[in-house]
Amino acid sequence: MMLSSKNLTRGCVQRRSLEVAARAGTTVRSVRGAMPPPSHLASSFSNASALKGKIALGNARMPRMVGGGAKAYKRVTPRMCGIIGIFKYEGNANVELYEGLLMLQHRGQDSAGMVTTDWARFKEYKENGLVKDVFGKQELMDSMKGHCGIAHVRYPTAGSSSAQEAQPFFVNSPLGIYLIHNGNLTNTEELRDLLNSSRSFFNRHLRTESDSEVLLNILADEVHRAHQRCLQTTGCDPNKNKINFVFEAGEMTMRLLKGAYSCLALVKGVGLVAFRDPHGIRPLVLGKRAGAQGDEWCVASEDCAFGPIGFERVRDVQPGEMVIITEEGKLVSRQCAQGTPVPCIFEYIYLARPDSVLNGIPVYNFQLKLGTALANRIRAKGWDVDIVCPVPDGSRPAAIQIAAELGLPYREGLVKNRYVGRTFIMPDQRLREMSVRRKLNAMPAVFEGKSVLLIDDSIVRGTTMTQIVDMVRRAGARKVYLASASPPVVYPNVYGVDMPSRKEFVANGLTIDQVCTLLKADGLIYQEVDDLMTAGRELNPDIKDFDASCFTGQYITGDIDEAYLQKLEMSGRGASRRAPQKVSLINNDRAMVATS
Repeated sequence: MMLSSKNLTRGCVQRRSLEVAARAGTTVRSVRGAMPPPSHLASSFSNASALKGKIALGNARMPRMVGGGAKAYKRVTPRMCGIIGIFKYEGNANVELYEGLLMLQHRGQDSAGMVTTDWARFKEYKENGLVKDVFGKQELMDSMKGHCGIAHVRYPTAGSSSAQEAQPFFVNSPLGIYLIHNGNLTNTEELRDLLNSSRSFFNRHLRTESDSEVLLNILADEVHRAHQRCLQTTGCDPNKNKINFVFEAGEMTMRLLKGAYSCLALVKGVGLVAFRDPHGIRPLVLGKRAGAQGDEWCVASEDCAFGPIGFERVRDVQPGEMVIITEEGKLVSRQCAQGTPVPCIFEYIYLARPDSVLNGIPVYNFQLKLGTALANRIRAKGWDVDIVCPVPDGSRPAAIQIAAELGLPYREGLVKNRYVGRTFIMPDQRLREMSVRRKLNAMPAVFEGKSVLLIDDSIVRGTTMTQIVDMVRRAGARKVYLASASPPVVYPNVYGVDMPSRKEFVANGLTIDQVCTLLKADGLIYQEVDDLMTAGRELNPDIKDFDASCFTGQYITGDIDEAYLQKLEMSGRGASRRAPQKVSLINNDRAMVATS
């Protein structure tokens, strides 16, 4: 990252295209919306040769050492998470936070955490497990007092799965801040070095490998700096300027962070704080309801969380915006960085619930449009299809639309066991392989003698789909055709979805025909990236672009290159996963091929 001295003096919200070299020796690229670092860090980033030295040091850390030696490079955890925060005037927020987390459980099944407050004290609890298990004890919920709170669900990721890395994270200075985070920072190692340097207040100690803890400490560091500027320049009363301190810290923090982040925080003396990265990669939605003393507020990853607890969708938190709901319930906001929405397109295909509206785009309508576009491509294939069947649950809207467009019967031939988690987010490949047979069962009454068109929302690793094709054939299907509502996934998602290693993707390095052969299908068709973009733009013309990096390899933050991706694959959970291989999963008399 090379920044001129002129750019280093720009204000936080003034953004311009900067020529950025993501790593030493790479081609210089123009990065949309790049922002200079804060002035107190200008000297650290203005010297290109010094930066090369830092990069070389980072690369030296990359190899994993066996039996001692240099410190191993540790990849920061990419994670898909769900977050929610509630402010109300009377009563405890705990039960409503619990209900909201249940609605966001699809975004994380590994751990859950909650903190509530009456602004005199905080009550925190977090543990591994599902929401109903973590917060299922009445005595625990009774202890979670406070009319304001935030809560979080996480799914299995690289690094530790211990409850220590569950969120929220806390720093007691300045003020007292709890924070939860959905997304993934891409410059975490540089930020970690910053926090451990003399340029940071108190040379901050980090307890975990989580990028969320790094983010919290960067924010806290900048609140300290805002406080010091207040005392040294204007001699203001700090107790009357806490909200301004947090806004200033938000501006400075957004100049330092790279990657995706949608965050909620409780800040003593300030209130409930919500902010989102300048690209708006991960979602964050604001809701409200009428209370006896005024409007009450909720902020969540998806607005599907609002309905059961009586909130109505107001709007999305804008990219680069910080919203504060004060301790008294007043909503104030500031645009901390100029934002251009470039949301993750994978949210609409796989991550979000169909009853959510993200960035002004109804997820269900988006999936219907994908079905229409896919039907046109299927029609051109001329396949002899008798029935259309979804792979539950995410592909139902697209499958319904495809059946309607093609004039074919829509049938539910795969019965899902509701008590088995999503195989995509299971932490171990073997667990994913074995769980598919527990998760789905094929009905001969639907498939016997039929030529079947199976619709799935995405085919990532291929493990599940290989077994499903075999199940359907065993149930009597004459032919099995496959259609994916997603394009082939061939690049890692570095912004918060656990897809770190290219070697895991079934489509990596293969043609569509080769993937079809590997999956043992009679035909295979993928959605086109242009179809995704068209669907999104038609539903919200104000959004000109989407992050589709896992399909295209074009990363919107501009700081991802081959060296970064290789580090990603050599570290964390991706390093321990098995390379693609053939494994027998069902019966010895008829070995079935699955890719891992």
